[in-house]
Formats: sequence, structure tokens, C-alpha cells
Amino acid sequence: MTALAAALAVGLGALGAGIGNGLIVSKTVEGIARQPELKSSLQTTMFIGVGLVEAMPIIAVVIALLVM
Repeated sequence: MTALAAALAVGLGALGAGIGNGLIVSKTVEGIARQPELKSSLQTTMFIGVGLVEAMPIIAVVIALLVM
């Protein structure tokens, strides 16, 4: 049962991160298409957002290891 809980935590964490990264990147590309002069500012904000979203699967892996 603990292995199932660990797999579920890691799987849902990865799923959420994938969806979140897709939304962040798509909105950034959309913003750059609308205002190309803000490209560097939008990319910086995008990389910060992606870094924050990627923390979720890392936390999920740690929790999964603690559960096991």
C-alpha cells in the first residue's frame, strides 16, 4: 500500500508540473507574440515560474521516499 501511495504522489506531482509548465510556456509565447519588445522580461518571469512549478515533483519525490 505504501508503494501505491508513493507512486500516486510522484505521478500526480509530475502530471501537475507538466500541465503547469505547458500553461506557463504557452502564455509566455502568446505574450511575446503580442509585445515582442518585452521578450527578455517575459522570459525571465517564465523561467522563475517554471522553477517554482518544478519544485512540486521534487517535493512529491521526497514525500514518496518518506512514505516508503
